[in-house]
Amino acid sequence: MVRPGWAGRWLARGVALMLVAVLPPWAHAETASPTWRERWQQRHGEGGAAINGPGDYTLSMDHGGRLRLYRVHVPPSYRGDRPVPLVLALHGGGGDAQIQATDSYYGQIRKSDAEGYVVAFPNGVSRFKGGRLATWNAGLCCGAARDQGVDDVDFIRNVVRHLRSQLNIDADRVFAEGMSNGGMMAYRLACEAPDVFKAVASVAGTDNTSHCAPQRPVSILHIHARDDDRVLFNGGAGQFAGRGREQVNDFVSVPETIRRWVQRNGCAATPHRVLDRPGVTCDRYAPCQGGTEVQLCVTETGGHSWPGGTKPRGGQAGSTALSATDAIWAFFSSR
Repeated sequence: MVRPGWAGRWLARGVALMLVAVLPPWAHAETASPTWRERWQQRHGEGGAAINGPGDYTLSMDHGGRLRLYRVHVPPSYRGDRPVPLVLALHGGGGDAQIQATDSYYGQIRKSDAEGYVVAFPNGVSRFKGGRLATWNAGLCCGAARDQGVDDVDFIRNVVRHLRSQLNIDADRVFAEGMSNGGMMAYRLACEAPDVFKAVASVAGTDNTSHCAPQRPVSILHIHARDDDRVLFNGGAGQFAGRGREQVNDFVSVPETIRRWVQRNGCAATPHRVLDRPGVTCDRYAPCQGGTEVQLCVTETGGHSWPGGTKPRGGQAGSTALSATDAIWAFFSSR
């Protein structure tokens, strides 16, 4: 075979360019490179994508002009012939759904498998395509989600709505839990979506809602280390406060958070101690309206962490006196 010389190759290239130039837009539209949003949707599916039984799913939906992401784990025991509980696990500020779903940190997948409930991991607002370093708009905290007034309550409502359309979810056993900023977001859900959530649990995140008038009572579990250096037990500025507009200067204290919810739920003012062992105590406020309760568990050490877990970015180890994952499910499953 005789290969064309350089002049022939350039002539062929010029003809090809001329043909592309004169083609109408529709003739080569299908060969255009997809945007990152389209590539993500091709890989992971839209919010309406089917969930085909047990397994792990990464889904997305367009919400408020943003591509919002969430992960879902359906346990192996799920068959669809009976309704199962749903737990939404909300990551901390600067985290993401992938971190919250990592079992070596929080043990949420193992617990889902052992107890047979579906667990979902919504992703907060992030400036990165993959969703990392995300935050939730929990009212007075945190970051871009708060600064931009993102309607995270409506986003999470839509996640629940989609999962209920795909799976046999017990509408009376839908719960939310969160770490730090995610725990603060759980409080906002209790305030603004009590029709969806039967109970919420917060670890190392106090109630920093800007307004709260729930239409019905919601059971509350709060877990906090007395030596937390970021969301201080007694309120005020934490270790990283004042380092830019993404930080809240003054967090509500743990005692004030509990006082608010004892009042909102119409609970007995005097608590009963339900757990007292080295390193941790738990106090229960009950009876409350609608059969709800408010419970506070305090670890003596552990700093800003998930008791019984491992910190994703190192630092002070969490308390081993309590497993937050076990305590939260015990609280939810008793509702």
